[in-house]
Amino acid sequence: MRDLKTRILNTDVMEEDYRVENTLRPKLLCDYVGQQKTKENLKVYIDAAKQRKEALDHVLFYGPPGLGKTTLAGIIANEMDVNLKITSGPAIEKPGELAAILNNLQEGDLLFIDEIHRLNRQVEEVLYPAMEDFALDIVIGKGASAKSIRLDLPKFTLVGATTRAGALSAPLRDRFGVVHHLEFYTVEELKEIIIRSAGVFKIGIDEEGALELARRSRGTPRLANRLLKRVRDFAQIKFDGDITKEVADYALNLLEVDKFGLDNIDREILSTMMEKFDGGPVGLDTLAAAIGEDSGTLEEVYEPYLIKNGLIQRTPRGRIITDLGRNHISTCEKYSG
Repeated sequence: MRDLKTRILNTDVMEEDYRVENTLRPKLLCDYVGQQKTKENLKVYIDAAKQRKEALDHVLFYGPPGLGKTTLAGIIANEMDVNLKITSGPAIEKPGELAAILNNLQEGDLLFIDEIHRLNRQVEEVLYPAMEDFALDIVIGKGASAKSIRLDLPKFTLVGATTRAGALSAPLRDRFGVVHHLEFYTVEELKEIIIRSAGVFKIGIDEEGALELARRSRGTPRLANRLLKRVRDFAQIKFDGDITKEVADYALNLLEVDKFGLDNIDREILSTMMEKFDGGPVGLDTLAAAIGEDSGTLEEVYEPYLIKNGLIQRTPRGRIITDLGRNHISTCEKYSG
């Protein structure tokens, strides 16, 4: 089984991302690239809330990792001119821990909970009255002598982020007044993000170099910025320091990221389906065993991008490789390394 933490195209946040993402994150909606519909709607909601001098309604962002959910939470806090508190579903283990976080909020504060679908049920129960009535229900004592008291909370905004909206319970999902699905970015949007990030890093890059990086970034800004940093090193050591199309192509080929944004693991999946199973159909568990990977990881990490780009399909009988997938594997370049 492979270590996903070392995979350059892993869309989850990695240690190296923590060091640069705060620097690269835009602070205001006008600086945020992409997600146009979401931006336009948020602008209306934020302006309306500010005019009424009220807290913004609770917001839920869902979509694949690396698309800017945390960044948007920070932008909302900046636009509303309020404090931002950040936590995550797995970090809140007990109802008392969430109650303490909520009790320490100030009027108008924004609480961001990443991976909110991973809150346990007991913790989630605390959120219901907090979101709906801005109150905490606390039980004091045990047995027959137990009694419940209600503590008022300041008006706050909860921003939840999840990669698995279907894993949210219906009662929690229904308490969000604003729900937005974040889409994968277009190549042009990624090119704009790469050029902006290169400016922050003081990296020389031309339009064609940025475009080549954008094409291979799988529609994800996090990957675009990560690849930019890796290609910068090649540009510095092997070339004159600036990133051109030639430099980007050279570096990304050495990193085994092809023109479709696939890495060696993606290509192994496609070639295994062709060579061992004649293109399919092949069952998930069988395919996972053939490539030496966990079936859950194959389904949740590797398959979505291959399916989104029409390289494989899921059918009732199993996975099959498409004509596009066959053509890509049969014509892809031989990578070194």
